[in-house]
Amino acid sequence: MTATKTISPQQHRPHLHQGYGFEDLPALMALMTGAEKHGPAATSTLDALWVLYDRVLDVRPATFGRQDRDRFLLSKGHGPMAYYAVLAAKGFLSPAVLPSFGAYDSPLGHHPDRLLVPGAEIGSGSLGHGLPLAVGTALGLRAQGLTDPAVWVLLGDAEFDEGSNHEAVAFAGASGLDRLHVVVIDNSSATHGWRGGIAARFEAEGWSTATVDGRDHEALYAAFTAAHPGRPHAVVARVEPKES
Repeated sequence: MTATKTISPQQHRPHLHQGYGFEDLPALMALMTGAEKHGPAATSTLDALWVLYDRVLDVRPATFGRQDRDRFLLSKGHGPMAYYAVLAAKGFLSPAVLPSFGAYDSPLGHHPDRLLVPGAEIGSGSLGHGLPLAVGTALGLRAQGLTDPAVWVLLGDAEFDEGSNHEAVAFAGASGLDRLHVVVIDNSSATHGWRGGIAARFEAEGWSTATVDGRDHEALYAAFTAAHPGRPHAVVARVEPKES
């Protein structure tokens, strides 16, 4: 039996990946040919992930172990190819490992594993877990007096079919977790949907919100960096419907 392989620091050298841009991501994703890729789930996140890692998050391979780093949690973990491609483009892991995606002994599983993937903060994929974990992370940083690191979590609109997210939204708003940021990829895949729109649910609990075109990088950047003193912030990024 072959053990699952971790990726050593020697396999991901930041200086080898500085030339990658957004236009290179489709080619990086194309290296991942393993079965059950959840293609629409992955491609729906591509633009938001890139803007976050390229222009917003204060986290790099060399500083990932620092306590004052920003945290990014991928709750929408069932389609991780875009996430792996962005991590490779930013030097967290080598593009050479991407073709092993989904293989028995690959560190790149169908759901990310934080013990195997450099840069991953959580293991994810089971819907409804990421936002509660992000709330706990923000609370933990506050308790330690670490007020600078931002906590970001990306989830899909279908995750709001899970009750745990509603509880997390209410708690975070009441607690004024202003270092907590949520990106919701809305590709119209929710079973129930939210009457009045996704943003309205966050606003009702005291959150700052923005709803933007999830393919417009400048709109995403403006929404991600909008001021929201004393309140957590949610950005709803609308993309093409999953079945289109």
